[in-house]
Amino acid sequence: MKKLCAKLFFIFLSVVTFAQNVHTETFKSQELNGELNSERILKIYVPESYKQDSTRVYPLAIVLDAEYLFDIYVANSKLFALKDKAPEQIVVGIYQNQKNERKTDCSVNLNSMLTETSSKFYKFIKNELIDHIEDNYRISPFKTIVGNTITANFSNYFLVETEPIFNAYVNINPSYATDIADLFRGKIPTLNSSTYYYLNSGNYNGEKKDKTIETVYYLLKNFENENFKYKFDSFDNSTKVSSIGQAVSSAFAHIFEMYSSISKEEFDNEIAELSPAEAIEYIEKKYVEIQYSFGANLKIRERDIFAIESIILDKEDGDYLEEFGKMINRLYPESPIGDYYIGQYYETGNNLKKALKYYKNGYAKISGNDPNADGYFQNVERVLAKQKSLKNGGIDETDTEDNESDIEEGEGTTGEGN
Repeated sequence: MKKLCAKLFFIFLSVVTFAQNVHTETFKSQELNGELNSERILKIYVPESYKQDSTRVYPLAIVLDAEYLFDIYVANSKLFALKDKAPEQIVVGIYQNQKNERKTDCSVNLNSMLTETSSKFYKFIKNELIDHIEDNYRISPFKTIVGNTITANFSNYFLVETEPIFNAYVNINPSYATDIADLFRGKIPTLNSSTYYYLNSGNYNGEKKDKTIETVYYLLKNFENENFKYKFDSFDNSTKVSSIGQAVSSAFAHIFEMYSSISKEEFDNEIAELSPAEAIEYIEKKYVEIQYSFGANLKIRERDIFAIESIILDKEDGDYLEEFGKMINRLYPESPIGDYYIGQYYETGNNLKKALKYYKNGYAKISGNDPNADGYFQNVERVLAKQKSLKNGGIDETDTEDNESDIEEGEGTTGEGN
């Protein structure tokens, strides 16, 4: 009974916390004036961290069919952020099923162009809603739009405009317009910035619709534009309802792959053949792009540093060990790892005095009860033994760099001026 009460209490707290970060508001649209429903209900989720840092900005997600898509998207947003697989986002859902307005919101004519009413809904999002959100919340440049069936098809009209305002498009079981392929052919090859596109289908959609989606997939697959990053899922063993949750989760993994730590696939495809200098540049650029696009001021993750370790150690005789160590010291001045790599660099070059200096710097950062302390101190002992051996052999250690000023090198007690 106690366990049951504890579980119920946890669920209650989770619901309360979720509710505290979500509010609804009614937006009176001038663009929709005179239409079926010019007053739209918005549901807005703001992460808890929003109040804690007044300088941080957040990606924006516009979710159509908010009555049921909003909660699914927000749940995935929280889960992926918690697991460090995606940035936290501000999510804005638009209710479209109050007066069955989704049909007029997203209607197309026989030429697969937006109708008068759907053009107004388009302008409402582009000219009013996004401005409203940007005026009231701290938004990063990265924006996503999410839709299901006809609202998914509608989202594509933002993609094919002259200057797309969204960076990512989530098409869940899209009910594509007849000539959507022609619109894609005219736009996707010319995209000049990273654009993420997700779509899914399954035999639950029926043979005709499934075939249409598959045809569009093959079209997208054949576009040769590295800025266009697409993913297609076929959930043949699913249902139309359950596929919605599957699609949102899979779309997250695709769209925010860049944000995540370096995967084996990313390493094998993008990094493995790089030189040490190129590998360091790649990882630094990755995090600059993360900060710019998503507003997440992340330090380079330690696991990503270690992902390129083999390249630094094994290529070009370890000549980039010093630069690698300095980068780590800038990011993690409290860690002994940076000093270890710099020490290894100097030890490999037989500059034992400097190697000893950096190994000692690193050892000083390790607490006495750290189980790795003895292992790390072996670096100090090894260099001392080498120095002793040289002296016993009557050889003076030549250290051509000793005459350089520590101040000129920017070296402090950690070897990095930190």
